[in-house]
Amino acid sequence: MFFLSSLLLLVPLVSSMSSHSTHRMRRAKATQSVYTKLISGQWDSVNMGQYSLFHDLWNEQNATSGSQTSHFTSMSGNAVAWTTTYIWIGGPGQVKSFANIQLNTGINQQLSAISNMPTAWQWNLLPNGPVVCDIAYDLFTSYNPGGSPVNEVMIWLANVNSGPLSYQYNAAGQAVPIVTNIPLEGYTWDLYSGSNTVNQVYSFLPTSGNIESFSGDVYPFLSYLIDNKSISSSQYLITAQGGTEALTGAAQFTTYAYSLAIN
Repeated sequence: MFFLSSLLLLVPLVSSMSSHSTHRMRRAKATQSVYTKLISGQWDSVNMGQYSLFHDLWNEQNATSGSQTSHFTSMSGNAVAWTTTYIWIGGPGQVKSFANIQLNTGINQQLSAISNMPTAWQWNLLPNGPVVCDIAYDLFTSYNPGGSPVNEVMIWLANVNSGPLSYQYNAAGQAVPIVTNIPLEGYTWDLYSGSNTVNQVYSFLPTSGNIESFSGDVYPFLSYLIDNKSISSSQYLITAQGGTEALTGAAQFTTYAYSLAIN
């Protein structure tokens, strides 16, 4: 995916909200108000606590037809819940959207200044027929705080008939990992390396199938790349997101609880 969603913090809350006369509000645990109205515009976003929900239909023009909606459902402590429902037809092999939660606190630090990034994510995907998608954390680093992205680091929790970017593919068209069976945070991962034409992309994929409930630390993945690949600890973490890249098909993606912090 491209770096577009992280730029949208400068965009007003939801550009299409003016057409809605009523904002439904409800109370979540810890007395936190939650804006639960559906968003559907290409660049719509909603802020909640330290997070932003980005709709991010960055490549919808390459679908023959389709639509997507997203909304927050609750917030309790530092954990948010949200749902994204989509249907995308046509444009096989091309990501249409990346509905995601972005953390807005603690970013723009040098990697060397970060001690840990605790996280927890419980989710469910309910497909309606064949679906091609992934569910992943998505991190970007830069040489400068708030600068242009140099590296994209994806930590996939689900690969649903999809696959990571790679510089090398086998005869069957499958991406070839550059390192296999890396033990991190209680799971083993294969590491892939590729380019999206804008920046270098590193993708960690679990070897044991999808992980619908993940609890651990994101920083060891960055630390592995610092120790073993070309990412420098002097680079800055400029974006930290988690969401679903949808390519084709129809599904409802539900996150029951998502939290991420940078310490």
